[in-house]
Amino acid sequence: MSSLLLLTNALQPSTEVLPALGLLLHSVRVAPAEGPALVDTPGADVILVDGRRDLPQVRSLCQLLRSTGPGCPLILVVTEGGLAAVTADWGIDDVLLDTAGPAEVEARLRLATGRQQLTSDDSPMEIRNGDLSVDEATYSAKLKGRVLDLTFKEFELLKYLAQHPGRVFTRAQLLQEVWGYDYFGGTRTVDVHVRRLRAKLGPEHESLIGTVRNVGYRFVAPEKVERAAEEAKAQAAAKAAAEPVIRTEQSRVAEVVEEAPVRPANR
Repeated sequence: MSSLLLLTNALQPSTEVLPALGLLLHSVRVAPAEGPALVDTPGADVILVDGRRDLPQVRSLCQLLRSTGPGCPLILVVTEGGLAAVTADWGIDDVLLDTAGPAEVEARLRLATGRQQLTSDDSPMEIRNGDLSVDEATYSAKLKGRVLDLTFKEFELLKYLAQHPGRVFTRAQLLQEVWGYDYFGGTRTVDVHVRRLRAKLGPEHESLIGTVRNVGYRFVAPEKVERAAEEAKAQAAAKAAAEPVIRTEQSRVAEVVEEAPVRPANR
């Protein structure tokens, strides 16, 4: 039996969106199909998205889930007429017609969870992102070959963020995933550990852990950090190159003023 999360705004979710779900033994939870509701989305083996109406909004929701969601398979439920609008950039793993029978729904759910399990089993023990490598086997992290002196929780926090590059986590989510359900401290603990991690990463790489205002933190892909650093250097160089030109022009004006003859006043 799988744990399913159904994102829909329907009044009678299971029976209305995908009637076949009522004939299966899976655990189904329902949440609003809205962006703000995704911040505290409960964990699930598979997420089902109601795409029977308002396809542009549903497309945006699917893309948001793919970039910031929990990383589980994403299945879109659509009408037969909606199939023509679905493309690869939606970020979904599979699609189901709302008229699908229980055997088809069960098969697609089984395949989705099976593929997810194979992906998890094949994942390497070492996580690499640019100059950063995190080795789960030895509980060590290196930056440009330099071993980072991290505490256990600092390592766990860095590893968890690096495992989900680009995904935004609230402080409460990080507290739950890294510190566990039995931890009774406040979310301030997350801020303290992020600050320590950034200090140990150093000024050049501290932006690997990005802050999302009013939400939480995310791991920023190293290429984006390098691109931002290059843009900042280019802007600084352009500004520095412009300053001598301005000064030269100002000096030229001053020289003209000094050399101008002083005419006697008319009497």
